[in-house]
Amino acid sequence: MAMTPVPHARPADPAPAVDGPWRDPSLSPEERVADLAARMTLEEKAAQLYGVWVGADADGDGVAPHQNDMVDPVDFEELTTRGLGQLTRPFGTAPVDPGVGAVALARAQARIAEAGRFGIPALAHEECLAGFTAWGATAYPVPLAWGAAWDPELVAEMAYRIGSDMRSVGVHQGLAPVLDVVRDLRWGRVEETIGEDPYLVATIGTAYVRGLESAGIVATLKHFAGYSASAGARNLSPVRAGAREMADVILPPFEMAVRDGGARSVMHSYAEIDGVPAAADPALLTGLLRDTWGFTGTVVADYFGIGFLETLHKVAADRAGAARLALTAGVDVELPTVRSYGDALVAAVRDGVVAEELVDRALHRVLLQKCELGLLDPHRPPLPGGAEPEAARGTVDLDPPRNRALARLLAERSCVLLANPGDALPLTGTGRIAVVGPRADDPLAMLGCYSFPSHVGVSHPDVPMGIAVPTVLESLREEFPDAGVDFTRGCDVDGTDASGIPEAAGLAAGADVCVAVLGDRAGLFGRGTSGEGCDASDLSLPGLQSELLDALLATGTPVVLVLLTGRTYALGGRADRLAGCVQAFFPGEEGGPALAGVLSGRVNPSGRLPVGVPHGPGGQPWTYLQPPLGRANGVSNLDPTPLYPFGHGLSYTSFAWEPGTGVPAELPTDGACDLEITVTNTGDREGAEVVQLYVHDPVAQTTRPESRLIGYVRVPLAAGESRLVRFAFHADLVSFTGVGGHRIVEPGDLELRFAASSDAADVRHTVRLRLTGPERSVDHLRRLVCATTTEPVHTAV
Repeated sequence: MAMTPVPHARPADPAPAVDGPWRDPSLSPEERVADLAARMTLEEKAAQLYGVWVGADADGDGVAPHQNDMVDPVDFEELTTRGLGQLTRPFGTAPVDPGVGAVALARAQARIAEAGRFGIPALAHEECLAGFTAWGATAYPVPLAWGAAWDPELVAEMAYRIGSDMRSVGVHQGLAPVLDVVRDLRWGRVEETIGEDPYLVATIGTAYVRGLESAGIVATLKHFAGYSASAGARNLSPVRAGAREMADVILPPFEMAVRDGGARSVMHSYAEIDGVPAAADPALLTGLLRDTWGFTGTVVADYFGIGFLETLHKVAADRAGAARLALTAGVDVELPTVRSYGDALVAAVRDGVVAEELVDRALHRVLLQKCELGLLDPHRPPLPGGAEPEAARGTVDLDPPRNRALARLLAERSCVLLANPGDALPLTGTGRIAVVGPRADDPLAMLGCYSFPSHVGVSHPDVPMGIAVPTVLESLREEFPDAGVDFTRGCDVDGTDASGIPEAAGLAAGADVCVAVLGDRAGLFGRGTSGEGCDASDLSLPGLQSELLDALLATGTPVVLVLLTGRTYALGGRADRLAGCVQAFFPGEEGGPALAGVLSGRVNPSGRLPVGVPHGPGGQPWTYLQPPLGRANGVSNLDPTPLYPFGHGLSYTSFAWEPGTGVPAELPTDGACDLEITVTNTGDREGAEVVQLYVHDPVAQTTRPESRLIGYVRVPLAAGESRLVRFAFHADLVSFTGVGGHRIVEPGDLELRFAASSDAADVRHTVRLRLTGPERSVDHLRRLVCATTTEPVHTAV
């Protein structure tokens, strides 16, 4: 497609003066940035709009899509004479001692500052999806485990720790959290998501943003927007979501994280929605994000996403065309390295193809952020640990005991007890325990595809892992010192060799109980069974693991299934023969001891499913957010009902729910009221219940889900303890996109359901409420969160 030249293209000007008010920290950021921008040449402006990926390999496996095709060699010394916007992954590209890396980064920043006329360092960014993706840094549970914990405060604390570690070594920006809502369990990146419900994703994700930002790190929301709704669950596949699915399911987590979380950066998605790539969509990146939601931070490209406008999407003829589309849409920074925003952009501006005003707009946002981070200030701290990198080796600990304790706690709270039909769990810890399965004795079984050992370390097999990751087998042997614990793999995660299955069945037959540890191997682009580019054709357990499980069940020995996965798999036809089942989603470096504690009873499980467990391997895509015709019915022979629903999870204790009183029968469409319920631990040990609040809208002007989560709270209780739980309900929480395409609160009858899961069978109490008055339009300023409080209930003696 031909591009219309921009009139009045400006020729190259002499370099303006360097010194000016922009160096004065007492002035406002806006004043400083305006003065600085006016002093920059076009080349210097463009240089602030891209990153450079030092050490990126154009050969080998790669950690980004099409990395081998898209990485161009750059002359770092020559390039930095113009200045530099960002440094890409100085810690996350190859194994480096954290102390050495901190000094090396500081030295690189000093070189960048010395090379450019203005002395401005680059902004350094890193991945931090399941912890700081750096050698030796704490590997926390993956985001799907955050969702399983239903504990925003704990996730915020984790994010603060991650951010503090990043800041301590000179990093400014973190590429997390992922706010994509699961739409199809076959998608490889399910492990990176928080769950299948937008409210759960929004509240947990926003908590992560608050924690990371409170540590001084720029949080980057991923992937804006629609990425998880790819057709056929294929990575980067086109998205065919309608306007209501986008408005009511995909966008709310980003909306909350921008408005309530204070995120300072957004990463555009690779997705194309109805034929328009997100990176070239001004309605999304400018109209909605900035003009409507009021976002003032930077929009950064997903890796090579601007180049993909040319090479994959075919909406640009060349690099200049890709730059024009992305800048027009509102993409401020090209990552991970320079391709379209460098010389190609400068030439396009000089040729009148790209308006310099677009460069200035992006530059303004980038420099404001650098100003906020102190990168424009004249006096910066000296190099950490002295001037020589080797002198700093071993001086920085990114996995201190406090981090490991937090990783353990989050792992424990995220383990979900799916089934315990005969009270086989907790295990007695005596007799003979057969531990079987390909995930039982592999440290990588605990880690997702963005944990450093799985993400980068696998390409450096001669380098130690950098952190201790106890396996399930090791942890069970430590947990049960009086039991005989024997082990065999049985089969590989995704291999075809069945020769070990008879040995595994024999081991199980001679044991008092068998613990089968099955699941995924995280990887990238087909190098695993879960992770980016590792999409599943169906939801059967990978490889021969189903056959292994059948052989174990056939022995007659009680089998407890432990799943270490990045998604849920179909268990129908086997679940009713299990003695117990525990689901963990890549629970991090302390996942082994956490699981051992759940199996022994040292830990009372309180996790709840952030995604349902399917009954059969087909029937996708499906989530619980289905209108009537999306559920089991008489007009199709396929029943998509999950085996275990969203929100499901069991405990080793029991709970009773007693409804409160005083709820009005009617409420105006702009009204609010408190909903109360008392929860009592009726068992003989402490535990935690997760009280979930759903809305059911019997009749609406557009089809609505049978139920939809609008509030929740995790309630820890000692044995015999009761607590009053109060939900601050507001009519805004039941808003949806009406037939006119606008979000509304519609008058009419509602059912507010206190439930232990999304399944109607788990509803503990229903509040019937009628909204009265006119239909009301609401916008991004509506009430987004159902606030909760708990207080002890004192009974008379």
